[in-house]
Amino acid sequence: MDVRGAKVLVTGATGGIGQAIAVALAARGAELVLTGRRTDVLDPLAERLGGRAIAADLAERDEVEGLLGKAGELDIVVANAALPASGLLSDYTIDQIDRSLDINLRAPIVMAKLAGEQMAARGRGHLVFISSLSGKTASGQASLYNATKFGMRGFALALREDLRPHGVGVSTVFPGFIRDAGMFAEADVELPRGVGTKKPEDVARATIRAIEKNVAEIDVAPIGLKLGAIVGGAAPSLAAAVQRRVGGNKIIEDLAKGQRDKR
Repeated sequence: MDVRGAKVLVTGATGGIGQAIAVALAARGAELVLTGRRTDVLDPLAERLGGRAIAADLAERDEVEGLLGKAGELDIVVANAALPASGLLSDYTIDQIDRSLDINLRAPIVMAKLAGEQMAARGRGHLVFISSLSGKTASGQASLYNATKFGMRGFALALREDLRPHGVGVSTVFPGFIRDAGMFAEADVELPRGVGTKKPEDVARATIRAIEKNVAEIDVAPIGLKLGAIVGGAAPSLAAAVQRRVGGNKIIEDLAKGQRDKR
């Protein structure tokens, strides 16, 4: 899929990673439709990049369909919006659980259905899901977040096969710890020595590569975290034991504390 001249919807565009993705797509010549809840950030960003802004809260179910209706015919959808959803499940209210599921999983699925049907009818298009390495390996105190990200991975892989005969690509990008912007950076958590990070621009580059090369999955993380995700998928009990030994649970606990106000 050629990004140049393509009409691209980016959700969660007001966050740091969403902004980096939008900037990279604009530099590649895409026609942008940007969405998010914070109009004070969204409107100036769209104006600066020559795009169109549509404010929407993806936790409101009717707004998901309304957003796709307002956006019109799309060539590419980048589903980037998400909530952290970290912490013990017992600390969540039912409403908070519903909100996490709606934003992290239901909204991307509904958007993929609506936009994907139009793309399939035209015989071209691409859907990108910005996930997390938490979609490949589970961690203590992240059961809800893991549920949404594991679910997104399975959905995207199956949808890729369904849409392949229709000329529509489907990709998932799995960031690890991203510095300078995004959920992890905003939580202000100190990582143990040797645990590396990547930049928002790395996620943006991976997103463009996924679109242009039709790559099914791309991890955006240092090699150590990539290997950890492989072990987590193949031997989850072993991975959990290693996380406990190296203090991984403490990292997730600190993340949950730093992200509590975003539920």
